[in-house]
Parts: sequence; structure tokens; C-alpha cells
Amino acid sequence: MSQSSSDRGSSNQTGVSTLIANDASVGRWVLDPESSRVEFHIKHFWGAITVHGSFSKVSGEGSISSSRAITGQLVVDAASLTTKNKKRDAHLRSADFFDVDHHPHVVMTVTDAKHIDPATLTCQGTLEAAGHVRPIAFSVDVKEVADQAVTLRAELAIDRTEFDMTWSPLGMASKMARAIVVARFVRS
Repeated sequence: MSQSSSDRGSSNQTGVSTLIANDASVGRWVLDPESSRVEFHIKHFWGAITVHGSFSKVSGEGSISSSRAITGQLVVDAASLTTKNKKRDAHLRSADFFDVDHHPHVVMTVTDAKHIDPATLTCQGTLEAAGHVRPIAFSVDVKEVADQAVTLRAELAIDRTEFDMTWSPLGMASKMARAIVVARFVRS
């Protein structure tokens, strides 16, 4: 029998509370790259189409301190991006966008995460891309809690102009990009 989404939320509430409170959770957690993904979506041609992309190489880690402070970092290999269009991908890797020759990584650092409801964390930190670092705040949905693993999902709206990614002939591409991160961390 499958659980309803409300049942899963209750399970996560107990699981997240237990996970954070449990002394065994204190310490280092490592990203499972095979079970994690980073995607981006951006409206193009004045909103008529959406360009979908992803990054194939991602790493990271998190930690829970003895005071139950939660921190972490997600590192994305910017050159691993793909939109399944070689010419567009080469342009996205160029200085007009990610500038991978000079800035090979996109780094999301979480300096503070707090459990705020049955299956949600609120996070603050920084996002670094193309040589620019900006503060960021976002919510994370806790999708799965197990003894030695936790799966998190976040959806972020990112203003690409804050990272000097302003190329857009005739204003065809939206300034706002939507990023979806699914990160599975395992106890190390």
C-alpha cells in the first residue's frame, strides 16, 4: 500500500526531528552524486519556450554540529552542463555565462539551516557562479529520511544578471532562471 503525501509528511516530521535530535546524526554527511541532480530552466523566445538543462557532475557535504547547527556545501562542475544542444552548451560555458575557463565551479554554501515545519528546512548562505558571490535564502523540502541518508529538494529562482550573465539578444531570454536541486546525503 502506498503512502499519501500527507502520510509521508508525517513520517518526515518524526524522521527529521529524530534525525536532528539524535546524537548519531552529529558529524559529516556526504552527497551521493548518483542519487542527486541539479537542473536549470529558463524561459526563452519571450517566454514561448523553456530551455531545460542540467549538470552531470556534482559533489558536496553537510554537517550537523553537536549544537544541532546544520551547514553544507554543494559544488557543481560548471563545464558539465548540458541542454542537449552542443552550440548552446558551448555558449553557456563561455564568458557570456558561466565562464568555466576562469570559474569552473558553481558553489552553494549553506551557513544556516533550520527545521521549520514537518518537512521543511529554511536555509541561508551564498551562491557563487561566474566569479560572483551573492547571498541566498531558500526553503528545502525533506523528501526522505532514513537511518543513514536524507534526501532534500529545493527550487530556487535566480536572477542571472546578479552573476553578470546578461547576454540576451533583443531581450529574448528571461533574467530569471529556475534551479531545481535534489540532493541525497549519506552518513559518512
